[in-house]
Amino acid sequence: MFDLICSIQSYAWGKFGSSSRVGQLGAKNDSKFVLKEEESYAELWMGTHPKGPSMIVDLERCLLADYIAGKPEILGSKVREQFGNDLPFLFKVLSVRTALSIQAHPNKEHAALLHKAMPEHYPDDNHKPEMAIAITPFEALCGFRPVAEIVDTVQEIPELLNLIGLDSFNALLSAAQQNDNLKVKISLRKCFENLMTSNEQSVKNCLSSLLDRIQQKGEHVSRSELFVRTHGQFPGDVGCFVTYFLNYIKLQPGEALFLGPNEIHAYISGDCMECMACSDNVVRSGLTPKFKDVTTLCQMLTYRCESTEKQLFEPSKLDEFTLEYDPPVPDFSVQRTLIAASTSYTLPSVESASILIVVEGDATISSPDHPVREGSILFFDANEKCTVNTKTNSILLFRAFCKL
Repeated sequence: MFDLICSIQSYAWGKFGSSSRVGQLGAKNDSKFVLKEEESYAELWMGTHPKGPSMIVDLERCLLADYIAGKPEILGSKVREQFGNDLPFLFKVLSVRTALSIQAHPNKEHAALLHKAMPEHYPDDNHKPEMAIAITPFEALCGFRPVAEIVDTVQEIPELLNLIGLDSFNALLSAAQQNDNLKVKISLRKCFENLMTSNEQSVKNCLSSLLDRIQQKGEHVSRSELFVRTHGQFPGDVGCFVTYFLNYIKLQPGEALFLGPNEIHAYISGDCMECMACSDNVVRSGLTPKFKDVTTLCQMLTYRCESTEKQLFEPSKLDEFTLEYDPPVPDFSVQRTLIAASTSYTLPSVESASILIVVEGDATISSPDHPVREGSILFFDANEKCTVNTKTNSILLFRAFCKL
C-alpha cells in the first residue's frame, strides 16, 4: 500500500475553485497544489493514463506506470493474463458545472480504426465503457427515450419537426405504431441524422423560435428549464434539441449509470465518481467547443429506446458498509464503502491491484496504522488486506479494481 498524488484536468465545463469537489480533493491530495478560485477543476484522474498519470508520494513522485512496469506482479495474475502488464482502468472524480458534450464511446474494434484514421482526435486504440456513481445530486442525459415519448415531444415542438422533416417523422411514427423495433431504430437514426446535419442557420432560427415561445410568450413546453439552461450555456448549438431525444436522469448519491459502447449520453451537472477502461476516446457531436464528429456518432449509435428506470445500474450489497458496482465488462468494478464512526472494518479482498480514494471523513488504515483523510488516494497490491479504523467520524471511500 502506498499514497498517490493524482492529476487534475481543468476543462471549461468544470466547477470553479472551492465549489469544485475535484478542487477540494485535489488540494487535500497534493500539498503542492494551490487552489485558485478563478480556475476550473473538472476531473481528478487516478491511474496510469499518460494524459494524467498518478505519482507515488514516498518514491519522490515516481510515476505509478513506471513502478508497475518494474513490478508487474502487483497487478495480480488474472489481470496480467487478460490485460498484460498495465492497469486496465482509469478512476476519476468529476465536478460538472455546465453540460458536457453529446457523446458516445467506441468499442475496441472501432476505437482502433478511429485511432489509426484520426490519432489527433482519438488518442488511443482502446474502448471506453464507463460508470458514473453520484457523490452529490447528479444530472445526466442517457440513452434514447422510449419512442412514444420522442414522438409526442416532436409533435409538441414544431421547430424540432421542421429540422427533422415531416417524411422522416412520419416514418418514425408509423414504426412506433407498428411496434416494429427494427423499423424504429432505422427511422430514429434518420430523424437524428437529419437534426444533427441541419443547416447551422436553420438550427439557430429554430432554437430562437422555441426560446421565444418559452421565455417571451410563456408557452408551456416540456423540459423547458433544461432547454433554456443548455441554450444559455451553448447558444445556437444543435445539442440543445438533442436533449429532447434522450432520457433525463437525476441521480441521488450512490445511484449509478453504466454506459456501454455506442450509447449516447451527456452529463449536465453535479459531482460523481467515474470509472472506465483506460482510454480517452470520445466521439462528440454537440454542446461542446471541441472537435465534433457528427458522421461517426450518427453511424455508431445503438438507437436503443428504453425508459429512464432502465438506465440505472444497480449495485449489489456486500455487507452493511459496502456496495459493489460490477458492470458487464472485465476492465473495472467499483466498491462504495461508508463506515460508521468508532468501527473497525476489513475491506472485501480483491484479486487485482486497486486504487482507493477517501471522499469524506478520516480514519487509520492498518497494518501498520496509516492515517487517511478526505483527499487521500492509495494504491493496493493484488490480494493486499486492508482494515479501516474510524474514530469520531464516519468515512466514505470508493475503490476501483478488476473483478476477474
